[in-house]
Amino acid sequence: MTTICKDADFRMRRFAAGDHAELEGSTRPSGESVDGETDGRRPRSSIHSDRARRHTVVARGRAARRFRFGCLAIAALSLAASAGCQQLPSWTVWKPLWRSQTPESTDTADDFTPSVDTPMIGDYVTFAGLNLVTLEGVGLVVGLDGTGGDPPPSAYRTAMLDEMKRRGVRNPNAILRSPHTALVIVRAYLPPMIRKGERFDVEVRLPENSNATSLAGGRLLETYLSEQAVVPGRGVLKGHIFAKAKGPILVSAGLGDAQSLAGVLRRGRILGGGISLKQRDLSIYLRNDFRSVRNSKRIADRIGQRFHAYDRYGQKIPLAEAKTDQLIVLRVPTRYKDNFPRYLEVIRNIAFRESPVARRVRIERLKQDLMRGETAERSAIQLEAIGHEALPILKAALRSPDPEVRFHAATALAYLEDPSGLQELAQAARNERAFRIFALAAMATVDEPESRLLLRELTNAQRLPSGEWYDSAELRYGAFRALWTLDPRDPFLNGEKLNDEFWLHVLPTEGPPIVHLTHRMRAEIVLFGGDQVLRTPIAVRAGNHILVTAPAASDRIVVSRYQVGMPDERREVSTRLADVIRACAEVGATYPDVVQMLIQAKYQHNLTGRLEIDALPKAGRVYVRHRPNRAQKAPVGRPVLTPNMFDNHAGPAFQDHGDGPNTPAEPSGDSVGPEPGTRGSGSSAGGDATRDETAPDAAAADPFVGKSPERVSERSPRTAPDGTVGRASLVGGELD
Repeated sequence: MTTICKDADFRMRRFAAGDHAELEGSTRPSGESVDGETDGRRPRSSIHSDRARRHTVVARGRAARRFRFGCLAIAALSLAASAGCQQLPSWTVWKPLWRSQTPESTDTADDFTPSVDTPMIGDYVTFAGLNLVTLEGVGLVVGLDGTGGDPPPSAYRTAMLDEMKRRGVRNPNAILRSPHTALVIVRAYLPPMIRKGERFDVEVRLPENSNATSLAGGRLLETYLSEQAVVPGRGVLKGHIFAKAKGPILVSAGLGDAQSLAGVLRRGRILGGGISLKQRDLSIYLRNDFRSVRNSKRIADRIGQRFHAYDRYGQKIPLAEAKTDQLIVLRVPTRYKDNFPRYLEVIRNIAFRESPVARRVRIERLKQDLMRGETAERSAIQLEAIGHEALPILKAALRSPDPEVRFHAATALAYLEDPSGLQELAQAARNERAFRIFALAAMATVDEPESRLLLRELTNAQRLPSGEWYDSAELRYGAFRALWTLDPRDPFLNGEKLNDEFWLHVLPTEGPPIVHLTHRMRAEIVLFGGDQVLRTPIAVRAGNHILVTAPAASDRIVVSRYQVGMPDERREVSTRLADVIRACAEVGATYPDVVQMLIQAKYQHNLTGRLEIDALPKAGRVYVRHRPNRAQKAPVGRPVLTPNMFDNHAGPAFQDHGDGPNTPAEPSGDSVGPEPGTRGSGSSAGGDATRDETAPDAAAADPFVGKSPERVSERSPRTAPDGTVGRASLVGGELD
């Protein structure tokens, strides 16, 4: 070993000495010619040769150092081999005494560190685009039956005249003075994630100083909606146009005299009357202390690895794109488009940085947490964020004796496009009200025949072992909404569009009959039970000009339309409710007109089934965990996590103010009773009200004011002072 080191040192010194000798023997004084005479300048060839010599010296010096280092390495290996198991000296590696807390300083992390404290994307970002955008416009309502009036001078009148002149309308002042027209303020709330061409609800109201008295029977002409502000001295300032609105107005017409009805007749709603002209996307913003181009790109890549689509060439397209050092634009996958709140929860739980070993450790921990009801929800979300690698764990959880564990596992499987948990979801929707909304939303994402069949079964009332019917209106209508979301053209739905304005669905279901109406999102009438009939005698109105009449014991009903200046129309049909609705539409009835007829028929006990309005399941209800010697209450989800397929996109003026989920007074839409057509304890079958009909008439003007619009069947019928039954309130004080 000593000989090798000496030989290497000798060779290096000799090599270096030869370089210097060669350099000294080949140089000459600067500026001297070959003959020894000085010409006052250095030849070009001399300069180039000097540079070449210097580069040669440097290169040879580097080669010598490499040679020496190699010899030393060989000597060290030889020493280790000769020493056998002797302990080698250790070299000290200096490490920094501080560590950056930003996600950028994580590239040097040990991939074999079994850490489970994995940073999630939700730790570094916030979401944008989830707010409601308030839109306003000034519109004109036509078709009023003498209840319009000339609007007084105001900024709204000026804006309306300018718009009419822009559209080339002749004699605009004469039109505004007509008793059949009214100037209205149109307001809407553009929901998140809306696409161009999609519809939303619109609110219409008369200005405070308007001379018009009622909007009943009116129709809003096309009105453009934009962000607006009224500035004193400058009038109404408009922003960008986001949408347009038009359609028939659904007015809240309560019961009582003209004075008590004055407030509710001055406002109304157009179901699906707004059409979006733009689309709203979801965005992610990095927190200021983590913003950088690198972090933005890394988060977008992590989301794109989990969620992606394919173009027409079969290439993957990530659904997240980094736009700036702080902004990331998201697109929603198809299976989450009707429940984007869950999509955001999954994104929050995607790992920002995780080694393969740490990933396996975390999966094992989540496997254990999933089997406990207290941690099952969070674990299922994180396993869903991991992807198909978590499928075996979720499937194994379906065998748990805990229904809460089975529900959360089945929900995650549905969003991973696995139908293994459909039976568990159907059972959860049927048996547990707290799970119902999320179970139905999950079933609507699985496009499998089994999912369609299960949803069809849930539209039926459930027969108990005692022979009674468990009849949950929100379960039956929720299953209908989920099936319609899954496939609007499903033949079981049997949908037909009447007057190109509203939908009629006649379902061949089992159990007590139900007539379901909506006053949000979509104008539709759903008949649970296709053989429903109207009892006679009957005399009700459908709007201002249509009468529905039949004498006692008659099997035929006459639908007539009488209007000044128009020919009379008459239809004679059977007593089947579906036939009567179709006949009303044939003579020109709008959705508000048909709703008025059905509610009057309800109050006069002409319906054979009970009437329901917006019987939708709700999020944030309490689930009771049964543990040994105690019962533990826990909310399932939060109201802000309501799937948008069940969310009415209600703005600040549309929000329900009913009882909270923790109070026993919350209306559930569920009832248990005997066979349909008979009366029993707690049953509203047969169209009979279940509330005490001797209740005080303090809310006679609008019986729904201050109450959640759950079920008309729970409101006792009220009679106006003149002995007639008026229209029920569908909107009521909720627009205040």
